Amino acid sequence: MTKYQLVATAAMGLESIVADELKALGYHTRTDNGKVYFEGDERDIAKTNLWLRVADRVKIVAGSFPAKTFEQLFEGVKAIEWEKYLPVDAEFPVTGKSVKSKLFSVPDCQAITKKAIVERLKGHYMRLGFLEETGAKFKIEISILKDIATLTIDTSGAGLHKRGYRLDQGEAPLKETLAAALVYISKWNPNRPFADPFCGSGTIALEAAMIGQNMAPGYNRDFISEEWPWIKSSIWNDVRMEVEDVANYDQPLQIFGSDIDHRMVEIAQSNAREAGFADLVSFKQMQVTDFTTTLSDGVMIGNPPYGERIGEKETIEKMVQDMGKMMNKYPTWSVYMLSSMENFEELYGKRATKKRKLFNGFIKTDYYQFWGKKS
Repeated sequence: MTKYQLVATAAMGLESIVADELKALGYHTRTDNGKVYFEGDERDIAKTNLWLRVADRVKIVAGSFPAKTFEQLFEGVKAIEWEKYLPVDAEFPVTGKSVKSKLFSVPDCQAITKKAIVERLKGHYMRLGFLEETGAKFKIEISILKDIATLTIDTSGAGLHKRGYRLDQGEAPLKETLAAALVYISKWNPNRPFADPFCGSGTIALEAAMIGQNMAPGYNRDFISEEWPWIKSSIWNDVRMEVEDVANYDQPLQIFGSDIDHRMVEIAQSNAREAGFADLVSFKQMQVTDFTTTLSDGVMIGNPPYGERIGEKETIEKMVQDMGKMMNKYPTWSVYMLSSMENFEELYGKRATKKRKLFNGFIKTDYYQFWGKKS
């Protein structure tokens, strides 16, 4: 097996959680903005794709070098041993980005990168003319930041948030990776009851269920690197068998989701069926203020509407006020709410124990954490 420099990409503010996930899987990490670096072989590529809940993608870092001119870029790309990764018939689309760099034309950088890789492969495989890109796909990215070019190959394909269970969704769905992060931050464990009173398509509740039963988030999907000739199918089969072995399907769960919109509840139920949690996670149509429970030491996590539309703000503010009063009846429950409303604590009626800045897509939000009393 070969050792590769790997990087797990993450949304801003979630890097430390991805680093914790990787450490729990046994890797040494180094964190940068939106990236967590680690080393691994072919088996680790399969393992991290299957297991990382909060990362966006797992990529191979093929090379990095200074590039202030197109000539430097061409020679730097050509010097990378692309034959280690790409077979002669590889399909390799190149995407790019450039930030605070002299080489700012992304289309030119992409074209030069592509040309340099073609030259390298033609030399290695002793080919004249065109390379037929009829084989497995290798998605390459050229990223230039402050005149340093970094070349990566995506091992995931579709983003890791695409678990494979979401058949349908609402207008502003929460990404599965962010939903998993919200559960991680809450320190919820499967012995505690769990509720999401704004469940939408059920994402937070279903991510909690997967965490609760120690199910790998990638168990129900494919990855682009499964098609690569140098990662044997036996590696993927072994890792998938391990995933199956450690899943705790007998772990009982008390997970409940509700939403005011009956259509969303139906979507959440169909997503739960697809994920294999139809009997374990229950969904019901109701408004948050109708929440009642006889259980203690629970965790409530939600992503309430942000009141961005005209006329919605007052309704949502009243709902947050009412929710705060209602949850006073359940002092042992911990409440975690993701909101862009800056006056959320004031409306809720108390100061959060902790707040954490997170981005929901491009929306800047706070994750308000109201810890319950020990019963």
